[in-house]
Amino acid sequence: MEKAIKGKTLTDVWFAFPQLKTYEPALLGERVEAIETRGKAMLTHFSNGLTLYSHNQLYGVWRVAKSGVDPATNRILRVRLAAEDKAILLYSASEIELLNADTLMAHPFLQRVGPDVLDMTLTSEQVKARLLSSRFRRRQFSALLLDQAFLAGLGNYLRVEILWLAGLAPQHKAQDLTEEQLALLADALLAIPRLSYLTRGVSKENKHHGALFSFKVFHRAGQPCERCGGIIEKTVLSSRPFYWCPGCQH
Repeated sequence: MEKAIKGKTLTDVWFAFPQLKTYEPALLGERVEAIETRGKAMLTHFSNGLTLYSHNQLYGVWRVAKSGVDPATNRILRVRLAAEDKAILLYSASEIELLNADTLMAHPFLQRVGPDVLDMTLTSEQVKARLLSSRFRRRQFSALLLDQAFLAGLGNYLRVEILWLAGLAPQHKAQDLTEEQLALLADALLAIPRLSYLTRGVSKENKHHGALFSFKVFHRAGQPCERCGGIIEKTVLSSRPFYWCPGCQH
């Protein structure tokens, strides 16, 4: 989305909701300065200091299109931000607000959610510090890795793959790990989501990118673990399906 519209002058601004209509003329002629994620929420920052907050919930989706071209879809358009050549379009989402600097800082969801795993300024050392904080150090990983207050952007398949890469069983807590285990987990908490995002789940060898993302345990119950040869098992943890290898996740 940033590639499509960042830094370009907005020539068309349209909102479906009546309470946002008054902002349309205020944003015409402005620029999109940056777009950032907070889990399923997205913040689109404009050059006049306003920020568009949108949360995709279950059904919202952003699309990039040529300006003046409406993609064929059954979805309901909620937001259109267009420059001369490209437009970004938000469909189906219902939680959409325009915020200034003060209301952005006070937004209840943004106050509650943790740093996003796709924020490239977030380091494994900072993740390690969060793991060891009084708020999170006593939490079992099975629930912690689904809590958006810990790290935004993690989900169930990422929880499964992260714990496999770190060689950890889901009942562990950060306070019980060795320094080596903590370092490996902190690295995996960023490396797995970022690789998955960059490769969009493609699972094949590529001479330009090396080994791309592929599931090691998720949806592989009954198959051998490629690390130890043990048989991958499936259960339910925190009301979500969980896959792991009892042979090498201790």
